[in-house]
Amino acid sequence: MTAILIFFFAHWFLSLFFHSFFLHRYGSHQMFTMSRGWEKFFFVMTFITQGSAFLEPRPYALMHRMHHAYSDTERDPHSPGNFKNVVTMMLQTARTYRGITANKIVVDDQFQGNIPEWDSFMNIARKRIVGIVFGVIYIAYYYIFAPSPWFYLLLPIHFLMGPIQGAIVNWCGHKYGYVRYKNLGDNSRNTFPVDILLLGELYQNNHHKDPLNPNLAHRWYEFDPSYPVIWLMNKLGIIHFQPELARVT
Repeated sequence: MTAILIFFFAHWFLSLFFHSFFLHRYGSHQMFTMSRGWEKFFFVMTFITQGSAFLEPRPYALMHRMHHAYSDTERDPHSPGNFKNVVTMMLQTARTYRGITANKIVVDDQFQGNIPEWDSFMNIARKRIVGIVFGVIYIAYYYIFAPSPWFYLLLPIHFLMGPIQGAIVNWCGHKYGYVRYKNLGDNSRNTFPVDILLLGELYQNNHHKDPLNPNLAHRWYEFDPSYPVIWLMNKLGIIHFQPELARVT
């Protein structure tokens, strides 16, 4: 049982950190810069930790930028106000994601640019066999270490780790919690202290107010678990905050 719990929570939090750090704060918002070498390193780490449901930086960033521009309107690609439940929101988000990836959905030029792209790597990562290999690894680990077949119920979360985390943030972050800022009519909210389990991503109201701030916690009692790691990376020279963004609100 211990081995299963360690694997599950390691997968959850590592996937979530690179989701937040690389796909969201870097790829979508360019809250900081990094060298091409570090960008490729974090590209690979995001791929490894998200595994069978790896979210490509380009469609992810384009959808997220559209979400900020059209937050909680009919043009928002994943506002909970547009869907009956979180499952229908996830399915529509997946369709939009696939459409952007296949260039069947044209995204306005205002949302383009400054997105980490690596075509040769993605030509491999997109192959169906890659997702199957990750799935086989997850199943084999549970086969070896699970003390009961009931633990196999956790496998779908492993298979869809990135999309599930994104759905929780997009659904809960616009339905539940408290509002500090009135953000031009959007429904973003802060969901503290549940946010600790989402490594800062559920401070949606703070984030929509100040989308370029790398620290998503704005009050003394709020804590963004990802920010100390990002702050340390900046101090070590791995990433570089823009001077006007290197602050704690």
